[in-house]
Amino acid sequence: MLPLLPQLLCAVAEKTLARLIAMDPQAASGLARLQGKQLSFRIREWPLTLVISATADSILFNQHDDSVDCAIQTDLASLRLLREPAQLTRLIKADALQIDGDIQVAQQYSHFFQQLDPDWQQSLSGYVGDAAAHKIALSLRQLQQYLTSKGSALQQLGTELAQDELKLSPTPVEMAQFSTQVSQLAAQVDVLLQRWQQLQEL
Repeated sequence: MLPLLPQLLCAVAEKTLARLIAMDPQAASGLARLQGKQLSFRIREWPLTLVISATADSILFNQHDDSVDCAIQTDLASLRLLREPAQLTRLIKADALQIDGDIQVAQQYSHFFQQLDPDWQQSLSGYVGDAAAHKIALSLRQLQQYLTSKGSALQQLGTELAQDELKLSPTPVEMAQFSTQVSQLAAQVDVLLQRWQQLQEL
């Protein structure tokens, strides 16, 4: 990786995020809760550590290996799963995710980015007028809803394909049957053990 590329990416990210924060009137309260807290993020495939910190009016990006409030280390394959809280324990046990420090700091940053809601319509109206800005904002919301619904449908289709066609994961009925069979087998083993103990006592 080129030596100046990470600094360039950090600078671009800071400017972009500063504009988004400026367009969200509710962002200031979130930044106040984050002010002074540092979160470091390292992808194992990349030779750099990204450090995020908050000021009263912006988010700063930096690189260093000094102590921070919370440090996260993971790999690219696990990165997309970090948004799912149910996956965190599994990733930690599989050594795909390492968290050092106060995990609440990571949760606070995650909450801030998820809640960031720039007023695109107000910003666009300065360039294209109120009516056009309203139409564009409405179209963007419809597109977002469409993509979200299609994403959910694809995820459901993938689950059904894995269960029904490829037989990669069991259905709830199959899991219930398996659980019943395990219970019956355990009961039979208990009976055999009791008989074995009785035979030994003879």
